[in-house]
Formats: sequence, structure tokens, C-alpha cells
Amino acid sequence: MATIAVINFTWQAHFKDISYQINNNYSVLDFLGGSFWIFRAVLFEELLFRGVLLYLLIKHVGMIKACIFSSIVFGIYHWFSYEVFGSRLVLMIYVFLITGAGGWMFAYAFAKTKSLYAPIGLHLGWNLVSAIVFSAGPIGNQWLIQQGDAIQTNGWVTLLFFSLQTIIAPGLVTWYLHSCYTSANSHFHKNAT
Repeated sequence: MATIAVINFTWQAHFKDISYQINNNYSVLDFLGGSFWIFRAVLFEELLFRGVLLYLLIKHVGMIKACIFSSIVFGIYHWFSYEVFGSRLVLMIYVFLITGAGGWMFAYAFAKTKSLYAPIGLHLGWNLVSAIVFSAGPIGNQWLIQQGDAIQTNGWVTLLFFSLQTIIAPGLVTWYLHSCYTSANSHFHKNAT
């Protein structure tokens, strides 16, 4: 996810004519403090949404329904954590779809691996790069600071970035986990008989 986040922000910088400048006041202590803040936030969200909610839902409604419900709740939660609830409807839909798609990916990773390591790693990879490297998050300016305003892009470019975050990244993770854990289970069952 860290690699996908780097690709996302680098492409956006190219297509939206964004430039970044290194924050000369950024220190190792800033990096450690910001990273710790991100880690705590990710750990809280993963323990709540995957470690408790999803774990219980899988037992009661099955894996796919549980992952869908968990991702919906995760998307709605971000209306409040991003402070967009009650604002423009388009912004609320955008936040819901972006974070809900991430929620699906993290939920499916938990469901397939039966461990919190995979969703924490995926979530942490994205959040560290976006917030710490590109300063796109709730903790303000970090290592790179955006200079000036991004130019408005056409609908296709916007759709590309939206698709990367809502379809491509979650789709690749879902496909990878499905293929790895399906082939591993079939190999296990074949050898057990």
C-alpha cells in the first residue's frame, strides 16, 4: 500500500502540476511523533473495525456480508473523523467510497488471513506515506509540503485517481488474498486426503 500511495501522489503531482518542497524544519522527532500518531490511529481503527466488529460479524453473518458491513461502517465513520458529515453531498459520497473501499480491503485481509497483521500493514502503509511523506492528513505539514494550488484536472484524470484508490488497490489486494488463500487451502486439502 505504501507503493500504491507513492504512485498515487506522484501521478497526482504530475497531472495536477503540484510541486512539493522538503520541509527544512522537519526533524527526526517530528517524524517519530507523526509516525506514532498515525500508528495509534491505525491501531485503534483496526482493533475496533476488524478486531471487534468484523470478528463478531463473520461468526454471525458470514465472511462476505461481514466484510461489506464493516466497510460501510468504516466509510461512515470517516465522515466524522474527516469532519465532512453534513457538508456537501458529493464530498460525503467521495469520502464514503474512498474509505469504504479501503475498509473492504482491510476487512477482506483480516477475514482471509485471520490476523490483524495484514490489515494493519496495509492501512499503515497508506497512511504513513500520505500523511508523513506527502503531508496529506490530519497532522499537518510533515516531510514534503505542497507548493501552491493544484490545477483543476479533467474528469478522466480525476476518475483515474479515484479508481486507483477505490477499485484498483482494493481489487489487487482482494485478488491476491483470494488466490493465495484459495490455492493454499486446496493444496492443503489435496495433501490431507
